[in-house]
Amino acid sequence: MKSFILLIGKTGYQFYSRIKLKFASFLAITGCFFIPVSSYCQAADPPKKYVCFQTRQEIIIDGKMNEKSWKDAEWTTSFEDIEGQKKPLPLQNTQVKMLWDEKYLYIAAVMDEEHIWAYQNKKDQIVYLENDFEVFIDPDNDTDNYYELEINALNNSFDLFLPKPYKKGGKPQLTWDIKNLRSAVSVEGTINDGTDKDKRWTLEIAIPFESLSTENVPFINPEPDKIWRINFSRVNWQFQIDEKGKYSRKKNTETGKILPEYNWVWSPQGVINMHVPEHWGFLEFNRQKVGKGKR
Repeated sequence: MKSFILLIGKTGYQFYSRIKLKFASFLAITGCFFIPVSSYCQAADPPKKYVCFQTRQEIIIDGKMNEKSWKDAEWTTSFEDIEGQKKPLPLQNTQVKMLWDEKYLYIAAVMDEEHIWAYQNKKDQIVYLENDFEVFIDPDNDTDNYYELEINALNNSFDLFLPKPYKKGGKPQLTWDIKNLRSAVSVEGTINDGTDKDKRWTLEIAIPFESLSTENVPFINPEPDKIWRINFSRVNWQFQIDEKGKYSRKKNTETGKILPEYNWVWSPQGVINMHVPEHWGFLEFNRQKVGKGKR
């Protein structure tokens, strides 16, 4: 198996399962419109918390996580099903680390995967229609004015801004971009080759704090006494492989419909809907250098 690294910048866009999307007209009908209002009140598991320390040296975004700062940073707990403990544990492991400096929030995700595949390679394609990794950030912890990024194993990405959740009538701003986003993917395996098994793919992201803003919403500098909301999701589809080794989403042989995807997340939502920011995890910034005091 070969390993390779892809370096690109930019974007992500995600609407979860039970979502019908007419991309050409930029109209989205999300599944949350069909979920009873009471379902938003279902109890989710207590939100997770992550203490994010500052870097000790420059972080090179190359998908390798070679810096000592990454080695000293703590892993999140392994991802769970989006609905929490009432569903089985994910089939493959996913964990994340985070760091920060004065300019960037750094995110690194390692995803075990026996079959790594992705074909969407153009900006603003609907990345979640293939396996991907997604980031949701609400800097002021008010459940409004939040940002979303999704990236696949080809390092192709799509992003959006939501002034408020869909359940409140929010409409995604698809033209919004994370300016100066940096991301890189490294693959332990052979991408898009269904004839063998792979090990994992690693994603590194650097999000400029200044980019988390719009014309009407100023960016927020991280402060130790302020708590952000953040969550991560991994979409993993059931798949089939044709005689040429090409992957595609698996269909129900009786109905011809695509089988539902798995949604594996850091902090469970309690419902199959990532757009419930009050269920996201807590991100606490700490000005201490990562690994300080470790022997």
